[in-house]
Amino acid sequence: MLHAPTLAPASRAVRGSTREPIGSLAVPNVDVVKIGILGSGMMASAIAPHWIGAGHDVVVGGRTPERAQQLSADLGVEHGTLAEVAAFADVALLAVRSEGLGETLDLAGASRGTLAGTTVIDCGNAVHLGDYSQVRWDGRSLAEEVEFRAVGSKVVKAFNLCHADVWRTPTTYGGAPLRVPFCGSEEARSVARPLIELLGDPLDIGDLSQARHLEAMAIIMIRALASGQTPLRSAFNLLSADG
Repeated sequence: MLHAPTLAPASRAVRGSTREPIGSLAVPNVDVVKIGILGSGMMASAIAPHWIGAGHDVVVGGRTPERAQQLSADLGVEHGTLAEVAAFADVALLAVRSEGLGETLDLAGASRGTLAGTTVIDCGNAVHLGDYSQVRWDGRSLAEEVEFRAVGSKVVKAFNLCHADVWRTPTTYGGAPLRVPFCGSEEARSVARPLIELLGDPLDIGDLSQARHLEAMAIIMIRALASGQTPLRSAFNLLSADG
């Protein structure tokens, strides 16, 4: 059973299968997507508002119910258990640290097929901070491990190359919108693309095997941020040459 937030969400007018959203990020007459947020940390709180502002139906769940309830209140959306959120979602944002992956998917019922047919956007990274080496599961990337454990799911890798502060208030880099590399099956990429467009310029890099490269690339940024010499809102971007 999903629960309403402590702070009631602003009302939105519903028109058939489309919704007329309100707010600074509103996009007129969007096709409403039911989005479940699996996680209640920084990435969840940074990305979800853009989808809410565009008029999508968003529900929050997390391993710590109190944190999920607080995030739902901050966002003005409903919250529930991870299993309830998984059952609700047509698209899920998996926003957890790699060490919490197993517990999150277990609580969501992923091995029982609760995410079957769901497009799961994985924004996490898996790195040993002692030596900044990449974590693998029998050669699989984090995103591939998610698809392996979440029976019948369709995973897309995206949003893993930047700190949460970048996604909270997207801006331009070198005068250009931030390119957002993403990968997964063709069907899953087509579902995720419109949601990625609300935060940046999607860069399609192919099937889910490419997540191995995205996660390796993220280690460069993680190490740079950990040094304290790189601003949190730093990002990799693709720019055209002048002239």
